Amino acid sequence: YFMTIPEACQLVLEAGFMGNGGEIFVFDMGKPVRIADMAVNMIKLSGLEPGKDIKIEYTGLRPGEKLYEELLSAEEKIQPTHHEKIKIAKVDRKDYKTEVLNVIASLRNVYGLSDVEVVDFFELLVPEYKSAKQALNGSLEKKN
Repeated sequence: YFMTIPEACQLVLEAGFMGNGGEIFVFDMGKPVRIADMAVNMIKLSGLEPGKDIKIEYTGLRPGEKLYEELLSAEEKIQPTHHEKIKIAKVDRKDYKTEVLNVIASLRNVYGLSDVEVVDFFELLVPEYKSAKQALNGSLEKKN
């Protein structure tokens, strides 16, 4: 998908005004554009010949790149807004509290992990998770 920076900024600002808190906005970005087709068109628009004047080199995917961008999962539905290019994703929110508490109990009872070891386990499992211990260590390192 390709959008100009002004287009993207306009949609973000409009969605921000629509928000009541907690919504997940999905933008209509138009039709997918194949990079190879775009490269060929740009070369031709420059008055040159693809493959002859300018070689197109296929380098493969870089880390984080995808061949297909899936904006919503099969379980997610979209709700229209007054703006034709802005939709709201409707996600069924699960309450994972009971499940997480059961996992913690299993880690303690079955595997004999201490509270510190349980926290360490979650830090490994969810790299984005920052425990109070990590936050404290980070602030101490900045002071030194």
